Amino acid sequence: VQLQASGGGLVQAGGSLRLTCAASGSIIMINDMGWYRQSPGKQRELVASITSTGSTNYADSVKGRFTISRDNAKNTVYLQMNSLKPEDTSVYKCSARLLPTATVRWANYSGQGTLVTVSS
Repeated sequence: VQLQASGGGLVQAGGSLRLTCAASGSIIMINDMGWYRQSPGKQRELVASITSTGSTNYADSVKGRFTISRDNAKNTVYLQMNSLKPEDTSVYKCSARLLPTATVRWANYSGQGTLVTVSS
């Protein structure tokens, strides 16, 4: 099982980016999916999460600017980021709680991340 994140890049303040994370491999089911970010010297922060039925949760710092969504048929989660600020600069990693065929045990998986840089 792998989670591959993409969509990061360099953008000016006020701009937008859309991150994508696809889970691949033999997966029976995926429960919660989410996005974290971590910058040097800072604690890891949960940016947004979404349940299998579409309920969402956001960090206060991104409410009203970021939108998380998912496509269950594609085992994919998205993060639409608007009105980006320099303080949003970070490595964004996706995570998923899923049930792989190999173990048939629920476990948390995360990807390598994608770098988002917002210039002022």
